Amino acid sequence: MTRLRALVTGGSGGIGAAICRRLAADARHVVVHAHRNLEAARHLAAEIAAQGGSAEALAFDVTDGAAARAALEALLERGPVQILVNNAGIHDDAAFPGMGEAQWRRVIDVSLHGFFNVTQPLVLPMIRTRWGRIVNMASVSAVAGNRGQANYAAAKGALISATRALALELGKRGVTVNAVAPGLIDTAMSADFPPERIRERVPLQRAGTAAEVADLVAFLASERAAYITGQAIPINGGMI
Repeated sequence: MTRLRALVTGGSGGIGAAICRRLAADARHVVVHAHRNLEAARHLAAEIAAQGGSAEALAFDVTDGAAARAALEALLERGPVQILVNNAGIHDDAAFPGMGEAQWRRVIDVSLHGFFNVTQPLVLPMIRTRWGRIVNMASVSAVAGNRGQANYAAAKGALISATRALALELGKRGVTVNAVAPGLIDTAMSADFPPERIRERVPLQRAGTAAEVADLVAFLASERAAYITGQAIPINGGMI
């Protein structure tokens, strides 16, 4: 059986790993991307293979355009990548008056410039197949803002705008482009968020799970979502 190939950037992290597992369960060949933690990506790929799926690990820095292009061109030698999940992203929070330029640039480099560096080399091969799915991981912060996250909100907000613009370009080519905007999700990144604050902010009274986010991403990456494009879909338990 020929499996569609799916690349998940930041695939070794909490949400990324859940997405990789879910796509593998849908019979995709999953390329688990990492930057520094290649060993974690390899471990996840081996886990997926042991459970009957198909996966491999790939490492490069999404902020380095030349390195990203070289890695992706090598990947494309074996055929197109028809599912892309731009999940790589970082936080570096600070109140804006005390935010350093490095904090501002680094967060935007990973989420926004990383989106360009990874997506641009993959688009033409995807177009040639007349079928593709691009899913960009945004955030509730892009929609509602969040104190101490001007850099993160700016990066993810721009990513939503890029999603809508690219969807207009690629729709007639059979390629859909959507964004997913998670709220409070139970991962290591949110481990210090007090439970009482979650109950105050989330109508459903709990944090979401990485598996719930992965289910939404997998749907958008499937044939069933063929008429959905250019959207930023929240998954946040009713947060406003």
